[in-house]
Amino acid sequence: MIEQFIPAGSTYAGNIDGQIDLIFVLVGFWFILSEAIFFGLIFRFRKKQGQPAEYITGEEKSQKRWITVPHFLVLVCDVFIIWGAINVWYHVKQELPPAQETVRIIGQQWTWTFVHPGPDKQLGTADDIAKVNELHLKVDTTYHFKLEARDVVHSFSVPVFRLKQDAIPGRVITGWFEPTLTGEFDIQCAEMCGIGHGLMGAKLSVESAAEHAAWVASESPLELAAANMPQLAVEE
Repeated sequence: MIEQFIPAGSTYAGNIDGQIDLIFVLVGFWFILSEAIFFGLIFRFRKKQGQPAEYITGEEKSQKRWITVPHFLVLVCDVFIIWGAINVWYHVKQELPPAQETVRIIGQQWTWTFVHPGPDKQLGTADDIAKVNELHLKVDTTYHFKLEARDVVHSFSVPVFRLKQDAIPGRVITGWFEPTLTGEFDIQCAEMCGIGHGLMGAKLSVESAAEHAAWVASESPLELAAANMPQLAVEE
């Protein structure tokens, strides 16, 4: 249902969408049913000429069943919702599949800095690629991210991934995602972080393996240094 508005762009996006759909269906069912009964009773027991009002104490079993039976059924529905929510939470937040690559994400007022591994595919080496408000990922690749904040609490939000993770000063939070769609998508800060909060947006580019390799090669500090190095004249 949500995919009609925002595509599902990660391996666990479908799990989260399924949980939201389950809540929507169960809560929507009880909402429609309770409103139908509510207005039906209002219409049935509306004021009528010559008929006195009836005082109901709610002590009879036939009257109590209108509360106890729906209450029990709602609790049964809650069990399914909680069971599904725990499974989704554990898969997204507790499981940490092996990483094929790792990126570093830094939030600060009011921008995102993304540090990508260079040609050696290792983070924290001389050929790392740092970009402001640009995150470049390879499709069908499992990433770990190292999320941190330099000043206040931010929240790294990627709607297409169904991902939202707070960034807390003084902590490095590890999470994961695996992109499944190529294209350009939005990154947001979902935590009020100051006067420039509304402008703290970034772009996510998910590329094919060939496109990503070409981007890494073009952005590698070593490649850029070689390209900018003055050419020495060769004496004959």
